[in-house]
Amino acid sequence: MTLTWLPRVLVALAFGGALAAAGAAPHETLKLDAPKPRLLPTPPMGWNSWNKFGCNVSEQLIRQQADAMVASGMQAAGYTYLVIDDCWQKSRDADGNIQPDPERFPSGMKALADYVHAKGLKFGLYSDAGALTCGGRPGSAGHEFQDARQYARWGVDWLKYDWCYTGPRNPEAAYTIMAKALRESGRDIVLSICEWGSSQPGRWAPPIGHLWRTTGDIWDAWQGKKEWSHGLLDIVDMNADLWAEAGPHGWNDPDMLEVGNGGMTTTEYESHFSLWAMLAAPLIAGNDLAKMDADTRRILTNAEVIRVDQDPLGRQGRRVWRQGSQEIWVRTLQGGDRAALLFNRGEKAAEMAVAWELLDLPARLKADVLDLWSGQRSRGVSGRHGGTVAPHGVLMFRISPVAP
Repeated sequence: MTLTWLPRVLVALAFGGALAAAGAAPHETLKLDAPKPRLLPTPPMGWNSWNKFGCNVSEQLIRQQADAMVASGMQAAGYTYLVIDDCWQKSRDADGNIQPDPERFPSGMKALADYVHAKGLKFGLYSDAGALTCGGRPGSAGHEFQDARQYARWGVDWLKYDWCYTGPRNPEAAYTIMAKALRESGRDIVLSICEWGSSQPGRWAPPIGHLWRTTGDIWDAWQGKKEWSHGLLDIVDMNADLWAEAGPHGWNDPDMLEVGNGGMTTTEYESHFSLWAMLAAPLIAGNDLAKMDADTRRILTNAEVIRVDQDPLGRQGRRVWRQGSQEIWVRTLQGGDRAALLFNRGEKAAEMAVAWELLDLPARLKADVLDLWSGQRSRGVSGRHGGTVAPHGVLMFRISPVAP
């Protein structure tokens, strides 16, 4: 989320005041004495409020989504984190403690976190490294340690930390301060870095955060740009060459899923979900869980595609072949299996196949091939495998070598 609703000059003044109050300089760097808690051996799975609801968040909505995450089968499929994005916060009290909007969250955040935890889920909140959030609410600049302690008292398990209204701050330094604050809070809290990939966070973020945004916001569209947001194809292309920067406990984050929000077709949403699995991306749903149709539920709970995303080896997939509108992506999985994605960006169906050589497998090797969307299994295949790929669609296979 990268909104800019307030005049920049006012934000700069507010930002400077917040830092002065805390006795911190914009480029202050703190040393991380404690190692990063190892909380995400595989990409996180969960839900975030922003893509569907924006600022229209409330205690009632979050309880409803928690109920739906359990009842819909999402929790059973592996979705764990329930994250409230921007606009939950209202003000600070006389002691500077961050306070939720009392009209939208009358029971307070501790009670809401307890409700989410009672469902067997984990609870997340949003803040910003600036004096204000993207929606103009109080940010954490100058209050990092105070806010981290408050989050720990409430039972927060995840902090999404945005990058609006940050003035002259240095991203690595700012996120290091919040990381240190979280580590000293007395509670293990995932740090989700959201500075939109502008400073190449994959090069500095691994010791600091557990995942880091690699792009601006996703837009619920096949391609194109809308203000600060990007369509699916644009997001994919911006992540294609970042495979070396991700791994267990530190993940590239191409932003939340748009599956079920209505801007793309069912076929395009299948491609969206498949590509995120190949990218070893966080699977953070962004739809209304209480009103999912059958196709949305089927896509988001596809056990075999999720299994690829959650592969313990944690190796991000790569685009290994591209010709016109056709692409082949490959991901090496634990135990020697391969995931292969045949991706057709074009407007017409295409006959495609992946050759074993693209998988770094001998051409004569026999393998069992599972189609992850149809469920069809082919045994003893050698050399290559493929089929007809729909326009804007994918074929996704798990290829398991057979012992001779």
